[in-house]
Amino acid sequence: MTIIEDYISNTPEDRQAKLKQLYTTIKQLIPEATEKMSYGMPTFYLNGNLVHFANAKNHIGFYPAPTAIEAFKHELTKFKTSKGAIQFPLDCELPIELIKKIVLFRLEENTK
Repeated sequence: MTIIEDYISNTPEDRQAKLKQLYTTIKQLIPEATEKMSYGMPTFYLNGNLVHFANAKNHIGFYPAPTAIEAFKHELTKFKTSKGAIQFPLDCELPIELIKKIVLFRLEENTK
C-alpha cells in the first residue's frame, strides 16, 4: 500500500470511492511521479509538487497551483475556487476529464 492509498483508507468510507478515483486518474496520467505527503495532503511530485488533494469536511479539495486555477478558470465556474484550490462538492461527480487536463497542464509546467 502506498502512502496515498494509506491516507485514503483512513478517510470516512463514504469519501473513499471519490478519493480513489482521483488518485487513480492522476497515477495513470503520471506514473513516473513520486507519491508523498506534503502539507498533510497526498501529493504527486515530479520536478516539484504537481498536485495535491485532500478530504475536507464538506468537499474534496484539489490543489493544482494558482497557475492552473487561472488557466482553467472558465471551466471551473461551477466550483468554489481560491488562489490555489478547487473544491469538489461531495454530492457531485468528479469532473475527471477536467482534472486530467489540469494535471497534464501542471506536468507541462513542471517539465519545462
